Amino acid sequence: MIRLLKYSCFIAFLMITAECAKNSGNDKNIPVARVFDRYLYLDDLKGVTPAGLPAADSIAVVRDHIDKWVRSQLILNKAELNLTDEEKDVEQQIDAYRTSLLIYSYKQSYIRQNLDTVITDREILQYLNENPSNFMLSETVLKGSFIQVPETAPEIYRLRQWCSSEDDGNVADIESYCVQYAERYDHFEEMWVNLSEVLELLPGRLYNPESTVRSRRLIEMRDSTYYYFLTIRDYAIAGEVSPIDMVTEDIRSILLNKRKIQIVNELESSIYSDGQNRGYFTIY
Repeated sequence: MIRLLKYSCFIAFLMITAECAKNSGNDKNIPVARVFDRYLYLDDLKGVTPAGLPAADSIAVVRDHIDKWVRSQLILNKAELNLTDEEKDVEQQIDAYRTSLLIYSYKQSYIRQNLDTVITDREILQYLNENPSNFMLSETVLKGSFIQVPETAPEIYRLRQWCSSEDDGNVADIESYCVQYAERYDHFEEMWVNLSEVLELLPGRLYNPESTVRSRRLIEMRDSTYYYFLTIRDYAIAGEVSPIDMVTEDIRSILLNKRKIQIVNELESSIYSDGQNRGYFTIY
């Protein structure tokens, strides 16, 4: 505890000294830590603490920075002592990394400036039609709603009629009824969900789920406590091509990525041709 207090006081002293040194311009040669023959100077601590940080937090940040510097220098010294000259020769790796990083940054900047991000519905549909095997459903999906109501709920026959009807005007009646009486009401008419997930909500098993989904608009079950209504508005069977609205974003990403690749290929070809025409390189 005493050592920690002394260290905190030392850090506080450094911060005060740094402020004074900043005004005098003499902070470059004031050491704050040493590891063998390497020094961390007061000037190196500039920008370590964000502006407006409370003093106690600033002390903690500076202390952590100094500790990390000391640890890294100790490990660096150990590495230099134990690695062979060949292992320590990292100039080639650094140069390769720098080259790769600069090229990547330039390509990304060029893509941002030249990429047309507008993907039309026609392009999405065309890609789906040309690549149907890439978008086959592995599982049956559907759109609809699931309702679970106590058997004691009033006028359940009306709920059954509303769910069976194709009149969209009944949606408001269904929602009003479910707000008052339903134990559970899942409305997924605007999104595709896996049939297997929905079937887990029912109290019993369907003998042939896909056939049932094809032939019935409403699946009703009950147990000793509840009625269960599964309304099917749309469906797509496993093994069929995915509905287009289910894969629109995936196709959009694919098409954008293809455009990026094309832009980069054209950029590389253009630079290469220009360099060849101007005699910038020679291949021996």
